[in-house]
Amino acid sequence: MTVSSDRLRTVLAEPGCVQAPGCYDAVSALLLARAGFSVAHFSGAIASAVTLGLPDLGYIHGSQIAEAAQRITSVIDLPLIADADTGYGNALHARRTVEQYAHIGIAGLHLEDQINPKRCGHMAGKEVIDQAEAVQKVRAVVEADTGLVIIARTDAMSVLGLDAAIERAGEFAAAGADLVFIEGVTDAERLAVVHAALPDAELMVNVSEADPHLKPLTPAQLAEFGVKVALYPVAPLLAAAKALTGLYQAIATDGSAQAVDKLSWDELTTLLGQPELLSLEERYS
Repeated sequence: MTVSSDRLRTVLAEPGCVQAPGCYDAVSALLLARAGFSVAHFSGAIASAVTLGLPDLGYIHGSQIAEAAQRITSVIDLPLIADADTGYGNALHARRTVEQYAHIGIAGLHLEDQINPKRCGHMAGKEVIDQAEAVQKVRAVVEADTGLVIIARTDAMSVLGLDAAIERAGEFAAAGADLVFIEGVTDAERLAVVHAALPDAELMVNVSEADPHLKPLTPAQLAEFGVKVALYPVAPLLAAAKALTGLYQAIATDGSAQAVDKLSWDELTTLLGQPELLSLEERYS
């Protein structure tokens, strides 16, 4: 078991629902940690956007997510949950992915049952692999014995219905997944059905603005339905992109960004640890 995964398990053992906001680079990770959260998340859709400039249509690979995630784990002392999409192949490829994630200090991952290449969970046209194959893929990552927290996701609800998704989630839990994640289930009505069907399972939900019908429940409300982790994967990048849009418009219109609300340069360099590094430099000069 890695140090980071051990810390994540400690956080998950505490009562209540854990909030895991997204981050996508070193600066966003530092800001997340400064805000006081105990767990961070790195989305595959966001990795595809910031790394490749492409939508979540299966372009990104686990090796690219791992490379980008390492820039996060190197600057914050928080457990990171990372997207592993479909595992990028069959059960053996999925097992290799979890081993690679463990090697760079990721604490947990979520693995889904879409066909490969996959697409964003909130898009139409998804397809899922056979249930038996999906269960074996979960079994493979569990039996890799890396100690990482394994979160098994099913996208079956929008394809096969809620009952089929619940059946898959139950099989994933029986195969050893630490948490289960039924994509698209964020409302109280369906969460109640899932919790009644899987009373011993710990759940994860995706509080994502990619869902046009999103009506977020509070962490306290989610906890009542057995939800242990709530992800907020895309909001940070959406907010940053909106802020940058206004900033570039101001530069184009006004000739500078003086009127735009932003961090000061000193605030940024302090966030990056410059005062401490300058003090250390002086010590050795």
